[in-house]
Amino acid sequence: MPIMSKLTDLVAKAGHWLGLANTPPRHTRAVDADRFDQMAWRTLHDQAGAVRQLIDDLSRSHDYAEDLVADVWTAAYKTHPVLRGAALVDPSRMVNRAVLETLLSVPEFNDLRRHTTGDSHAAALAVLSQHERLTALLDQTEEAQEAAQQAARAHQAQRHAATAVDEALQAAAETTNTDGNVSALAAQAVDDAIAGARTAARVATQSAEQAADALAQAAPGIRAALRAVTKDAAHQADAEAEALATWGVDAGQLQRMDFETRAELARRLTGKRLSAFADMVGRFRAMASAERASKVKHAVGELVGTTLGDDVARLVPSELAALGVPALRADFAARLAEGRLMVYQTQGKERLGKGAIIACVDCSSSMKTADDDGITREVWAKACALALLHQARASRRDFVGILFSSEQQTETFAFPAAQPPAISDVVDFAEHFFGNGTDYATPLDVAADILTEQHQATGATNGDIVFITDGECAIPDKWKQAWGQRKHELGCRVFGIAVAHQPSPELHALSDHLCAVAELTTSGAVSEVFRQI
Repeated sequence: MPIMSKLTDLVAKAGHWLGLANTPPRHTRAVDADRFDQMAWRTLHDQAGAVRQLIDDLSRSHDYAEDLVADVWTAAYKTHPVLRGAALVDPSRMVNRAVLETLLSVPEFNDLRRHTTGDSHAAALAVLSQHERLTALLDQTEEAQEAAQQAARAHQAQRHAATAVDEALQAAAETTNTDGNVSALAAQAVDDAIAGARTAARVATQSAEQAADALAQAAPGIRAALRAVTKDAAHQADAEAEALATWGVDAGQLQRMDFETRAELARRLTGKRLSAFADMVGRFRAMASAERASKVKHAVGELVGTTLGDDVARLVPSELAALGVPALRADFAARLAEGRLMVYQTQGKERLGKGAIIACVDCSSSMKTADDDGITREVWAKACALALLHQARASRRDFVGILFSSEQQTETFAFPAAQPPAISDVVDFAEHFFGNGTDYATPLDVAADILTEQHQATGATNGDIVFITDGECAIPDKWKQAWGQRKHELGCRVFGIAVAHQPSPELHALSDHLCAVAELTTSGAVSEVFRQI
């Protein structure tokens, strides 16, 4: 008669495998992501065709590309990214986890995260910038990934074996008699299942060790590749941030953009065409800001009395005399620090424009000419115009950019003071170019029409026209007479700027104020224009 076995003994023998059979599946993502992170990722994934394309490209050599891209994005996006323990991540994602563990440890990634933390789109752009290097990295880890796949299959076989133990024990329980014994046949089935589970566990352990060895061999290459990846991505993020700041794009504008618009803007601003503007735009803005501050602090005017202050340039004679008496110098210094010196009080008479600031920029073929430093006349002129836009915003005045070339060839970009300038319009203004001849009359007529319409609509007067050109143009006397009359009626001023060219007689005749720019490396040549506008 077969020997009966106690069910309790079988349960004790199978206990380890019962626990394994009932453990939840391991995670397929290496970086912990809460439901809000997951929602943000899903929204981005649905919006960003470039991200989906990246996943498709990486999937050709990596089975778990979407999880990897999602992990890299999450690590860049979250304020405090947390890497899950190795025991919590599915073995098939061992390479993904190794990549993320290394990524989170390299200092270059922290530099990158200065631009991406909390910004879903910036994090995605950072991932996309790593496209080629991520592809190369996955090629380097091919052997490690194959070892991880074997480990994953062995782990799955172990779970199946554990489940078989659970099922065999349940079947044995159904044969239990009143004494708690089960049939020998059922007990043998449990023992066989346990033996199979032990074998599967040994294979799983060996496979995991082999995968760990393969990853250890690949680790130096992974780290070197990721340092290069993140260094490039950080440099690109720095360039994008600098470009956005140069072009006046604030965080609010970025948040209102969808991903595709944001990505296209980043592409345009960091491209070869517009990146040439960045340095000159920065120089002009700094110069314009300095002139604006100087105009407020040192405005010309008439003497109307005395007051207390700390402007040494306006000290009354008695205060100056005190400096010559050693015993009074300490008192003088104390009153200077407190702003209690006697100074002359003046009342400014500076003429301030109220109408629009209009920049007419020559876009004829010769404006593509570059100086020895590679700065083209077009870049100089448009950087000047963009600084005027900044000046108009600070003065709460409308700004209009008019690009012109041959007769009747103009393109107008309006930026009302009442609303923030659309960055797409600003970029379009910078990028647009004609490349033909030069005609002065058409853009000036357009400018006069704009000032007329503004005056009729709002009563604004004292508009300013800044006319930037490097060429010459014959103008009929009849038109010049008509233009002089219109200008007088509008009360506007014309500032002529001759770029890398001697001012023509026509530009002399049309301008109230004229300056010639010989060196394109400087913005200070037109400081007087910014001071007066």
